[in-house]
This record gives sequence, structure tokens and C-alpha cells, in this order.
Amino acid sequence: MEHGHQAAISIHKHCRGEPVTARMPRGVTLSSRKMGMHEWSYKNEYSAVERRLVPHVGLIERFKKINVEVELGFTAEQAALEVQRCLNCDMQTVFAAKLCIECDACIDICPVDCLTIAPNGPEADLRLRLKAPAANPQQALYVSAGLPQTGRVMVKDEDVCVHCGLCAERCPTAAWDMQKSTIKIPYAEDESEPCRI
Repeated sequence: MEHGHQAAISIHKHCRGEPVTARMPRGVTLSSRKMGMHEWSYKNEYSAVERRLVPHVGLIERFKKINVEVELGFTAEQAALEVQRCLNCDMQTVFAAKLCIECDACIDICPVDCLTIAPNGPEADLRLRLKAPAANPQQALYVSAGLPQTGRVMVKDEDVCVHCGLCAERCPTAAWDMQKSTIKIPYAEDESEPCRI
């Protein structure tokens, strides 16, 4: 579908005599999902239930019928249980260092131990002091500005974070916020003038 959108933009540009490779800029906007003190406009429960494996046709059956569909898919009941694991990947944790009072409430409630408050230093040194060891060294760490009380920094391993929002719900000063990310991808209809033939 994306190739179709890009082709439509190229056709539109060609009709207007513009370079077909020119594109409008993409963008991302963030908006807070907080509705009240501890109320959010999305479901933020965390469940550690493991991902279900999709049922497959057995090996013997696969070799008997070479063109058989291998994945059987979920039943309606299994699918309903699986979608409850959704963790709202369009939600982003946003941290305001100036509001943090270093109470450690966010660290205590984090179900995956992705948060650490520590003295600042080189990233290699910070990785040694994380509450949970970073499994993916290629994933950059989020390191905040210095915290107002002690100058330490909030470190977040984005590769471990499940965006459950419990840190933001527990934070007494709203230093953590959950914000919805909206990605703007321009399509042919977003161009300023219609194509005239």
C-alpha cells in the first residue's frame, strides 16, 4: 500500500511538472493522555502473560500435503485473550527532570526494571549500573538532564520498557507523562493543489 501512495505522489508531482522525488516532510506529534490525577485515556494495565504461539499443522501432515497452510491461526477465544496483551505502543513515556523529587516511586512500580536513578557518566559506565542489565547494547539509553535534588540522572532502557504507564500513574509530581505519538505521513491528497490534466 505504501508503494501505491508513493506512486500516487510521484504521478501528482509529474502532472504538476515538479521533481517526482520531492516529498512533503514527515512529522511526529506528542499529546498527553492524562485526564485526571490517576486517570488516563487508554488502558494501562500490565500483564506478564507470555505470548501465545500460533497453532501449526503437524510436520507429518505438512509433508503429505505440500501446499497446506502451515499456520492455523487463533480461535476467536484465543484471539480475544491475545489482544489483551496489547501495551499501546503508540504511547511514549516522557520525563521532565525538573519535576522529579527522586522518590523512587517510578522505579519501585516498574514491572520490567527499565528505570534507574544513578550518577551521570559515560554510557558504558551507566550500563554497568542499571537496575536490570541491558540486553541490547545497540539500543541507546534514555538519559535525562540532571535531577534538581542531587544532580543524578534518570536512565531508561527503552528496549526493556513496555509502555505500561505505571511510572506516570505512580509519580506524585507528574515528572513522568504518557503521551500519544501521532505520525504524520503525507499522501497525494495532502499536496496543496489538485492535478490538472
